[in-house]
Amino acid sequence: MTTPLDLSGLDKRVYTPHDTPIEAMPTLSAALGNVNLYIKRDDMLGLTGGGNKTRKLEYAMADAIKHGADTIITCGAVQSNHCRLTLSACNKENLKCCLVLEERVPGSYKEDASGNNYLFRLLGAEQIVQVGLGEAPAAVDKMADELRAQGRKVYCIPGGASNEIGATGYVSCAQEIQKQLTSQGLKMDTVVVASGSGGTHAGMTVGFLNSPTTKVLGISTRHPKEKQTKHIQELAQKTYRYITKDPSFSLAEDTVVVYDDYVGPGYSLPTEGMAEAVTMFARLEGILLDPVYTGKTAAGLIDLVRQGFFPDGSNVLFLHTGGAPSLYHYQPIMKMESSPKPSTATTDESAEEKKSD
Repeated sequence: MTTPLDLSGLDKRVYTPHDTPIEAMPTLSAALGNVNLYIKRDDMLGLTGGGNKTRKLEYAMADAIKHGADTIITCGAVQSNHCRLTLSACNKENLKCCLVLEERVPGSYKEDASGNNYLFRLLGAEQIVQVGLGEAPAAVDKMADELRAQGRKVYCIPGGASNEIGATGYVSCAQEIQKQLTSQGLKMDTVVVASGSGGTHAGMTVGFLNSPTTKVLGISTRHPKEKQTKHIQELAQKTYRYITKDPSFSLAEDTVVVYDDYVGPGYSLPTEGMAEAVTMFARLEGILLDPVYTGKTAAGLIDLVRQGFFPDGSNVLFLHTGGAPSLYHYQPIMKMESSPKPSTATTDESAEEKKSD
């Protein structure tokens, strides 16, 4: 495929009436050495606090409205950025919103917690139900049945809005990036993205199919490499087929790239690399990351640069998917360093292995 996919026929709401900027990160680049780092500021997207779910919700909410919904149900972790932004979109569209929060780490849910949990209450969720790990799908179905029995028109958005409808938002983002790079006379060798619920990674993979010289590299924030790669592969194929109405499309198996080295002990659990990455971005570039997604993704980026994974002089774009509102909740787990650790890149065997993946 050499031409961008045509998204013009798809229903879409507009929550960000402008492109988000691509900025150079010269101080971080100098501290790490040998590569030129850039950042796509999707933390500046519209709705409450910004972040990648805004792009997905432009398509998901359009589909909900098309189906006559008056109530949206969605789910996420206890500090879910997706739930925050879905609530915000519902307020804009004058729809009711109910949340199912999944406690993925035992004891992590606190009704009076700060961060996104505080914003759930401020934004006015109609219902908030907290469940255990793996129980969210059944809880969403139960809530939907109860509300439909009351005559409500319910539309359920999956966690992260990560189905083929939501992922289309990041096909659009990839096209926006390519347009910006052309206008700025830039070329990116690699785009580094968080790989969690998968819509962002899958959408970016599809969106860059027409640009084979740019590699999309996903840093898993939860699942092992094999499981996450399979999930992204399947979702990317569904997304392409949804947009093109071509049921025969098959994505080449080596298209999806996932590294799972930076998850640490588990989803949302802190790592030293994450804490260092959050600190470095704040103190060297004045940019806030979150500990769950962008912090671990940035930890992967920094480690790969230090390993010499990226050839000297490479242009590498970090997709900032937002999440800063949750940073305040996680303050107790952040080990604040007196200064970030500058380092020059070195090549080792693991870097060579990753290059050959």
